[in-house]
Amino acid sequence: MLATLVQGRERRLSVLIFHRVTPEPDPLFPGEMHAERFDALVRMLAADFNVLPLEGAIERIANDDLPPRAVSITFDDGYADNYTVACPILKRHGAVATFFIASGFLDGGTMWNDQVIEAVRASDRHELDLGWLEAGTVALGPSHARRAAIDSILQRIKYLPPSKRADAVARVRAAAGNPPCPRLMLESAQVRALADEGMDIGGHTLTHPILAVLAPEEALREIRGDRERIDGIIGRPPRLFAYPNGKPRADYARAHVDMVRGAGYAGAVSTARGSAGPESDRYQIPRFTPWDASSLRFGLRLAQNYRRRHAELA
Repeated sequence: MLATLVQGRERRLSVLIFHRVTPEPDPLFPGEMHAERFDALVRMLAADFNVLPLEGAIERIANDDLPPRAVSITFDDGYADNYTVACPILKRHGAVATFFIASGFLDGGTMWNDQVIEAVRASDRHELDLGWLEAGTVALGPSHARRAAIDSILQRIKYLPPSKRADAVARVRAAAGNPPCPRLMLESAQVRALADEGMDIGGHTLTHPILAVLAPEEALREIRGDRERIDGIIGRPPRLFAYPNGKPRADYARAHVDMVRGAGYAGAVSTARGSAGPESDRYQIPRFTPWDASSLRFGLRLAQNYRRRHAELA
């Protein structure tokens, strides 16, 4: 049924973004993907669309050989549930995905945003004093109140330079009582196992900074260092790259596109909405994810994305 929603003579590629696939729904993030929902989504994609490896899809665009209703699946950051939960589901339905890994967090590291999320989730405090963030005092009660606090904190510190952002995260965690943070990210052995299962591994910088706030030499170190580390883990350099956060101009600039190309990557993806076609820059392929729970709404939004051309570029 969904195939009938995506029609037209021009053949284009929609690239979907995911981050986590939790075993069960997360009360703090009810819209986040979980196993049952992801299984239904991949089953639907496998039945109604042509699910392609991303690098192959980019090459098929260049060769004017893209099949109708083409879709590629990608994951960002490198969460452990990508291997333990998402990979078995993908294999069950004969689908592949590209996993973009921020390799500096492998083997026990924690991304800055997860440090905030898990501190607020686990805090036994009734409120947090965030006056220093110009957020006042926020109450910590039920899930929706904690989620509001998390959203407010993340928005205020996301674009700080890395050292200042780290200081801000430490202050938030101290205010929350410094609860322990669970191990959320992949182990190096799991990255190798993903590759051995036929999944593609891509680069995503070492520590997931906003490239636009870094000095050029720092940005280049993040891009190249991550590629070298992944090469050491899976035995070959990654071919594709994802810009952290990924908004053209706000999060990365044309200079960073040139760095990615110069580092040896064959293509890269952003988080600009839209579909990819002959006019697309292979180093700024757009991506999006329709988060709708129902199949019909998912299909409608995906069909709308196929019609969205000329995605924003740096």
